[in-house]
Amino acid sequence: MTIKIRSKSPSDVTAIAAVTAAAFLNAPHTSHTEQFIANALRKAGMLSVSLVAEDRGEIVGHVAISPVSISDGSSGWYILGPIAVAPDRQGLGIGSQLMERALVELDKLAAAGCVLVGNPNYYHRFGFKPEPALVLLAIPPEYFQAISFGAEIPTGIVTYHEAFNAQG
Repeated sequence: MTIKIRSKSPSDVTAIAAVTAAAFLNAPHTSHTEQFIANALRKAGMLSVSLVAEDRGEIVGHVAISPVSISDGSSGWYILGPIAVAPDRQGLGIGSQLMERALVELDKLAAAGCVLVGNPNYYHRFGFKPEPALVLLAIPPEYFQAISFGAEIPTGIVTYHEAFNAQG
C-alpha cells in the first residue's frame, strides 16, 4: 500500500462520492448524506481544502474543509468534514494521514482554528477537544470539538454552510 495525499482534481468527484457513501453506510449517528454534503460544498465553491488519499490510482479517502461563522464575529475558523476512508482501508492509518495533511493545509490558510463533529476518542490525538464556549446546535457537546492555532477560543454558536443540509 502506497498512499499519496493530494488535492482533489475534477476527475475525482465520482470516486469521492462513492468512497464517502461507503465509509458512512454502516456508521452510527449519521444521516447518510455525507457524500451529498461534500458535493454541495464543492458546487457552492465552499471547499477551502479538499484532499484525497490515493493508492495506486484508486481514491480510498477524502477530507473536506470549509469556513464556518461564529456568532461572536470571530473569523478564520473552519469545519473539517466530512472525512471518509473506504471501509476496506479503515484502520490502516489513512484517516490519520488525511487529518495530518488537513492540519498542514489549515496552517497554510493561516486559520485561527477548526471545529469538527466526531468521536472524541479518535480526534483528541490531533489536538481536538470539546470547547464549552463553542456550540453547534443539535449536536451533543462531547462530539463537537475544536482546535485553536494560537487564537483564543471564540464564544458563540457555530454555523456552517447550507451545503451541510444537502440531501441528494
